[in-house]
Amino acid sequence: MARLAILYEHPHWFKPLFEELHRAGVAFEEWHAGALAYDLEESEYPDLVLNRMSPSAVWRGHGHGQFAVRDLLSVLEERRVAVVNGSRAYELEVSKVRQLDLFRRVGARVPRTKVINSASLAAGTAEALNFPLLVKPNCGGAGSGIQRFDSSRDLAARAATIDFGCDHTALLQEHIPSRDGACYRVEVLDGQVLYCLRIQREGSGYNLCPADVCQSSAKPTFTRVEPHPDAAVTAVSIARRGGLDVCGVEYIIDHRSGEPVFYDLNALSNFVAGAEQVVGFNPHRVFVEYLMRRLSGMGRIR
Repeated sequence: MARLAILYEHPHWFKPLFEELHRAGVAFEEWHAGALAYDLEESEYPDLVLNRMSPSAVWRGHGHGQFAVRDLLSVLEERRVAVVNGSRAYELEVSKVRQLDLFRRVGARVPRTKVINSASLAAGTAEALNFPLLVKPNCGGAGSGIQRFDSSRDLAARAATIDFGCDHTALLQEHIPSRDGACYRVEVLDGQVLYCLRIQREGSGYNLCPADVCQSSAKPTFTRVEPHPDAAVTAVSIARRGGLDVCGVEYIIDHRSGEPVFYDLNALSNFVAGAEQVVGFNPHRVFVEYLMRRLSGMGRIR
């Protein structure tokens, strides 16, 4: 019988998924990324592993799981274990640099960006960019560590406050002006657009996590909309080229050109809270149906 394991870190984000798996009668093993132990001589593995590791784990004191997960995914794939959002997807999840490079490779427009690994380089590197700038840790998640700088003087004065994150790398990125401050998130599952959200920030901050348990000073509101036609095509291309079975792709409409500008990729892809009211269906149920299809090709679901 096919075995399913779920590799995760956040203690609450996946309760809706677990509940839906239980409802469907699908048994699964829980692998918590904060406490991993495995044997390189092991010969028996699950048939399918669902990777739900978050790049923001370090901000919750679980940073020790991030590199351990990277190695575990490699071990699993070398042993021909099927992984949903495997090592290629995870390398994108923990690196905004790699995300932007992928966006560029599929022909998407991205904000002008410079990369640094020392605060001493910030002011000089920013000379080639237009302010205001957003400075982001390369391995972020949930808006953690993002700061806005409105001038070169501001950046020089506060460079020492830049948070370089767990890999000691940061991005200096030109702010993209939108007409109303809204951004958009296209959820992709199995090569198809699942839904698109318009995200309106009502407060301050950059945490736009849509999950039930997320609390954010940004106070985002979520509304289902049709994605920009070009953005929908691009989001599917990004998922395909990046080896992402499920993901959320985020963009802003630049009011100067009316074009979508892509800036973030969420391989973990938390579905929106109150989804049946917001998007009209239960995406966790659709996701479980996808997992069941994957499992059914490997043997009878137990």
